[in-house]
Amino acid sequence: MEVNSVEKITDVNISQQNPFMIKCLEQIELINATIAGILIGFGWFYNFHGNETVAIPLFILAFVIGGYAKAKEGIQETIAEKKLNVELLMVFAAVGSAIIGYWEEGAILIFIFALSGALETYTMNKSQREILALMSLQPEEAMILVNGKESKVHVSALNIGDTILVKPGERIPTDGVVLSGKTNIDQSAITGESMPVEKNTSDEVFAGTVNGNGSITISVMKKSTETMFHKILELVQTAQSEKSPSQQFIEKFEGTYVKGVLALVGLMMIVPHFALGWNWNESIYRALVLMVVASPCALVASIMPATLSAISNGAKSGLLFKGGIHLEKLNKTDVVVFDKTGTLTKGEPTVTDIITLETIDQDEFYKSVLSIENQSTHPLAKAIVAKIYEDFPARTAEMTSVEEKSGFGVSAVIENISWKIGKADFVGSVIAKDFHDGVSEKLALEGKTIVYVIREKEIVGLIALKDVVRQEAKEVIGKLREQGIKTVMLTGDSNSTAEVIAKELNIDQFKGECLPEEKVNEIKKLKKKFGTVTMIGDGINDAPALATSDVGIAMGEGTDVALETADIILMKNELLKLTNAVALSNKMNRIIKQNIVFSLSVIALLICSNFFQVLDLPLGVIGHEGSTILVILNGLRLLKGNEEI
Repeated sequence: MEVNSVEKITDVNISQQNPFMIKCLEQIELINATIAGILIGFGWFYNFHGNETVAIPLFILAFVIGGYAKAKEGIQETIAEKKLNVELLMVFAAVGSAIIGYWEEGAILIFIFALSGALETYTMNKSQREILALMSLQPEEAMILVNGKESKVHVSALNIGDTILVKPGERIPTDGVVLSGKTNIDQSAITGESMPVEKNTSDEVFAGTVNGNGSITISVMKKSTETMFHKILELVQTAQSEKSPSQQFIEKFEGTYVKGVLALVGLMMIVPHFALGWNWNESIYRALVLMVVASPCALVASIMPATLSAISNGAKSGLLFKGGIHLEKLNKTDVVVFDKTGTLTKGEPTVTDIITLETIDQDEFYKSVLSIENQSTHPLAKAIVAKIYEDFPARTAEMTSVEEKSGFGVSAVIENISWKIGKADFVGSVIAKDFHDGVSEKLALEGKTIVYVIREKEIVGLIALKDVVRQEAKEVIGKLREQGIKTVMLTGDSNSTAEVIAKELNIDQFKGECLPEEKVNEIKKLKKKFGTVTMIGDGINDAPALATSDVGIAMGEGTDVALETADIILMKNELLKLTNAVALSNKMNRIIKQNIVFSLSVIALLICSNFFQVLDLPLGVIGHEGSTILVILNGLRLLKGNEEI
């Protein structure tokens, strides 16, 4: 992320970023609507007592105060986009009512339209406030330690490698690694975890999270413009500015719809007079009511509030959507394709078996293996060392000179005894094959990697390791199957390893030994065969497949390339968030459908009632604006909770 990403976050209209300004704008709209309502009340009183000379100026004043904001908005939008909009329909209807002498009805229309506008502004800003609340979590200052002295600096002044002090109860100012101290940290704002997480030396911490009960020193790992916190803000803001296919269609449809309504209004003014014998006053009045009730305000508001609410909800619970289009597409998923390493599995080898000859001295065996492997930086060596320390905490590794053959193994001489630890080809495949009646073949069939231990040309033990499956992986795949979604695993590992993992997790299809381009080809085949494909991965080699899929999902701790390419990011590698994302997409699409059906039904009912002359203008306004507010509030339900599939 570049420095200008911060400008992208902050350099927007102040009304969208400053909570005080948002509140003021909401209050101004509400105050204007209230004043218009009071003026209408006085106007009605004087009109009721036959004093039109006082009543009409009051109604006109109500028109100006209540309708100014919406009229200005409608005119500016029409000039900018060169198309008619619903705001102008309302203004036309109110002015038309005044022209034919219905001053009171026109003023009531303006009042309710202004009041509903104020409520719309409030409800639409509610999702924006979720992001503002998130922004407020970022501390502006940090306590930096230089030569043991503490001094406060702005977070933008921190550099990678600086040491900062965070005391109990303070928010962590930037991403880093714990140098000293032990504490519990509330990470709910960033990862969505409900319980505080214990942090010790070498553990990673995130900006914006809350330090619990201990003081810690942290080594800065990222600049303030590159933290996970800023990445969340940028992604969410970008997502909120992008429009889903449904929203784009509605907005394109709006202009044509408004023209159609105006054409019908023109016909309504003339045709009923000649065809049904209505007087001119009634025909024009009914045409104006039609202009109000046929306006697509509720239809236009059916999608955007729901989409923004869903995106905000996801951001709070560890799901980052890069746009409403991806959230909407996720609902249509037919197949979910998983990478194996780092996605279905932890991506870290874990020792599962240690088998030794009964004749070997156990102390000598573990002491030698620990001392040799402790000198290697290979992931398998680190896993073996960690396992021995776990089983035998009191053991210590001794400094030993080792010779390492990259990719094969290590050898050393300890107390004049030669040791070799590594693959079968390194220690001697014939010797390895004879060990323990072929137990190594059995372990290999279980998808495990075998490391042999040789003492003076004799195999004395073997260590089996495996990239362990994530605990939640089987649950996720089971839930996807319940939804009728097929699961596929594509991995660069061997077919035998892939088969073991696929059977363990009950995956529908799998393919091993896949190079990046082969993953892309498989994605294309799945698209043709099944339909919409969602891919989830974490590595550089997954990036092409993530880009090819209909929806690309990256694990939050994956590579930067995967994170940039993906459409959705699951924070903190929590695979269960995938089911939450699907559930959120399903709920959002369900609410959007409810809103569209409801808004169209209300419009149809109001139009029919008007044609049969049983609907007056004030009731038409209440029905029209009321339905608009209801669909917005229905969309805002997505701000609460995050159900699973």
